[in-house]
Amino acid sequence: MKKIFIILFSVIALSSSGQSITAIQYSMGFGSGDLGDFVGQPSFRGFTIDYRKLVQPNIGVGFDLGWNVFYEEKSYDTYTAGTVSYSGKQYRYNNQFPMLFAADYYLKPGEQINPFAGLGIGTMYSLRNTDMGMFTVEQDAWNFALRPEIGVLFEANPNMSLAVTGKYYYGFEAGDLPAQSYFALNVGFVFTK
Repeated sequence: MKKIFIILFSVIALSSSGQSITAIQYSMGFGSGDLGDFVGQPSFRGFTIDYRKLVQPNIGVGFDLGWNVFYEEKSYDTYTAGTVSYSGKQYRYNNQFPMLFAADYYLKPGEQINPFAGLGIGTMYSLRNTDMGMFTVEQDAWNFALRPEIGVLFEANPNMSLAVTGKYYYGFEAGDLPAQSYFALNVGFVFTK
């Protein structure tokens, strides 16, 4: 409980003074590793909300929250899991929910085109469902996660920018699932306060 109060106090202290940046972005995901093997199709269902408090004109710290849904319909076939074989169509879903503390370094703060790079660390909840007829196999895990990011902010006015970012999420092996990873291409709006 004490840790929760410390985290809440830190977030409130960070958001109470100085300039802040909030980004709301549409996210397209492309699975890699085990996630790419399970669902070979890209995800066009995703979004992120990023918040950064500027502690220096070119350094922002805060958090990332996101959600990407990967989906693929597999053709009628015989699928084997352990010692059991099933025949039919499979519908595969993989939901990724990254929740990360993050820091960004802005190369040209205050300019109309501002490239940046960042790093995130935290957790990623992975929920995998395989539906076949009336049966569903569900696997989940809370993965320790790292996320490098590069991006560009295109300033429309002093309070709003357009963002284009690339993020690579890597969730280490945990629970029922091996390591989960994907690349996300994001576009959206950034509001400066």
